[in-house]
Amino acid sequence: MVYPSQAFKALATAALLSQSVIAHPTHDLTKEIAERNAFYKNSRRDLTHCKDFLHKRGIEDKQRKRRQAALEMARGKILDRDLQSVTNTSHLSDLNVTPTTVGVEEIIYSNSSCILSPEGEIGPYYVLGEYVRQNITEDQLGVPVIIDAQFINVATCEPVPNLMWDLWHANSTGVYGGVIGSSNGNPDDLSNLNNTFLRGLQLSDADGVAQFDSIFPGHYSGRATHMHVVGHLNGTILPNGTYTGGTIAHIGQLFFDQDLITEVNLLPPYVDNAIAITENVNDRVVAVEVENDADPFFNYVLLGDTVADGLFMWISMGVDTTASYSYSAAAELTSAGGVVLS
Repeated sequence: MVYPSQAFKALATAALLSQSVIAHPTHDLTKEIAERNAFYKNSRRDLTHCKDFLHKRGIEDKQRKRRQAALEMARGKILDRDLQSVTNTSHLSDLNVTPTTVGVEEIIYSNSSCILSPEGEIGPYYVLGEYVRQNITEDQLGVPVIIDAQFINVATCEPVPNLMWDLWHANSTGVYGGVIGSSNGNPDDLSNLNNTFLRGLQLSDADGVAQFDSIFPGHYSGRATHMHVVGHLNGTILPNGTYTGGTIAHIGQLFFDQDLITEVNLLPPYVDNAIAITENVNDRVVAVEVENDADPFFNYVLLGDTVADGLFMWISMGVDTTASYSYSAAAELTSAGGVVLS
């Protein structure tokens, strides 16, 4: 197994600190980086050690033949990863699946080559108290996506049921709903504080799987196209359908193939976004996420003849269920609307 050199890790950390000022002027990553480093001293860094376990469990259940056929179509085994190899690898799958394919979750997760470091950066636009819902699109226009994720316990290699997956991302022009910021669209539009578009939570099932309906995200200055993810445990769903309490056992960001981003950005309304693209290979968070032999990129298939028809995307994420990470939130959704916190 090949790991990046200490010099590369030092450079990546330095880049993370310096570029954070460019992308989000008010967001200090020092504490998050310290937590990440402390985590890596005492915990497994990805899901490579689970490969044999997951494979054994997969071929012994009732869907063995179907998954085996899917495996033969898949592109290969877990490979050593670094920044260049991950960002240059196509994650367009040749599996013949859609979200309604019988046994689809068993098919797509039977190949555990898509793995993610257990802890990452929460970012400056996290909002507390969002709604538990599968469809987070609301009135936002863009390429429709169905996003499927499986959460795996990094200690036991078993699925993590009853994990509340918190997902949020920018719209087609790079704006986050629910927050006000100098680098988030029009900072004078105070009504955006009450917006809930492209934010939501979903509970993982017995197989550790949860799913969202959304749109492909747009980009903004200084960052590659991405989505944010937080994994909550032991919280409460309130009568109004929002989520509160519990602990945070996972923080991360998810990315997309550069070729796919380029293709999407040629379509309306993405083509109207005049902000310069930051490519994956130049993104500070991608560099840190791939340090530990991880691949934070979605696998995907087209839902029709072209990208414009929609995408089905999936990824596996490693979770340390004993962890409890601190975080900073920009706002909170309350019964009276959005409230600024920091």
